[in-house]
Amino acid sequence: MKLSTMLGAALLGVGAMLSPALAQGTIKIGYSETLSGTFAQIGDQGIKTIQFVVDGINAKGGVLGRKLELVPIDNKAQPADALSSLQKMVDDNLPIILNCGPSNIANALVAAVEKNNERNPDRRIVYVNCGAVAPELTNERCSFWHFRTDVHAGMKAEIMVRALPKSTTKVYMINQDYLFGQAVQRDLKLYLEKLRPDVQIVGDELVPLGKIKDFSPYVTKIKASGAHALLTGNWGPDMTLLIRSGMDMGLTLDYYTYYSHLAGGPTAIGPGGAGKVHSIMPFNENIGAETGNKELDAWVQAFRKSHDFDFVFGDRRLAVELIAAAIAKAGSTDPLKIAQAMEGLKLTDAAGHEAIMRADDHQIQMAYYLGTFTPGTKYDSEKTGLGWKTDVTFKAADISQATTCKMKRPTS
Repeated sequence: MKLSTMLGAALLGVGAMLSPALAQGTIKIGYSETLSGTFAQIGDQGIKTIQFVVDGINAKGGVLGRKLELVPIDNKAQPADALSSLQKMVDDNLPIILNCGPSNIANALVAAVEKNNERNPDRRIVYVNCGAVAPELTNERCSFWHFRTDVHAGMKAEIMVRALPKSTTKVYMINQDYLFGQAVQRDLKLYLEKLRPDVQIVGDELVPLGKIKDFSPYVTKIKASGAHALLTGNWGPDMTLLIRSGMDMGLTLDYYTYYSHLAGGPTAIGPGGAGKVHSIMPFNENIGAETGNKELDAWVQAFRKSHDFDFVFGDRRLAVELIAAAIAKAGSTDPLKIAQAMEGLKLTDAAGHEAIMRADDHQIQMAYYLGTFTPGTKYDSEKTGLGWKTDVTFKAADISQATTCKMKRPTS
């Protein structure tokens, strides 16, 4: 049964049993996002994407007979501002905070939510994370109150290494110098050693987050290294400026990226990157057309009619659908009951693959894709004339990894 069908049946069944008083008002979801500053373009597209999914659920009757309402607060990509936004949501008695990274913010939020819920059991809040992917967050720093709807950096590192062609034997790595980027660097090395011991790392850089304005010195070093491929977890301007510099300077190698499909990436790549830039992604708009999924393709067309950017945030769609399904299953907006309902919850993602919120660590187990930026796709990205073509689909079981989480659950 598809998630839309499952949700519809559950919501109608529960809604019919509600008293009129309980059915009144919206169910508010706090959304802490970067809406200003260096990374605002990604934040803006993220919130519009999530609102589109929320609107779709509301159009089908909402949850428990009530509409979902997104309550956004700008965290300015700063942990201190994210903690302030969390406190406001707690003060307003919102049951859920949704945040999609970065990992330094998520790390602060996990600790703060844990502390708040222990000290204030009458004002608990569930944290749904749709984009902060440092592995630690569902391993040694796991929390009962934290759920992640994107695969973590270690899983993405395994995908990237497995995708490297046999002819690639020299790689150069550039990553951002904070919790996430350090995890990417560590795990790429781990999986290169484990799966591709024939590959030589000819360069390894950590760059300050959002501070580099000119990547040409790095591109010069990459050229001189003789690398066959550049591996990077960079996102935001650290991604777009790196790729643009590489294209401008005629860097002839393959780019294997975590996030070149995000806002500004396709424009930075341009026609010169056709067939050379690969990205690991939870969704791309051509999947429906590639697989003959007419329902999915129609959904993509509806999104494109009202938005001037691509829908690439499969992790965010899953986050909203997880929240809706858990509230429906719990029959309540009580945070404890929502969290309990999320554990082990099975969903169907946009492309029809099963996704499971693993109870052991609250790490989603989901399908993922490796795509190449290329001409000839049904849908192009950012009006470039090129789009993302799916090369490999990794099912959840293909990329599942063990966890070191030792979950502590509340007794009441």
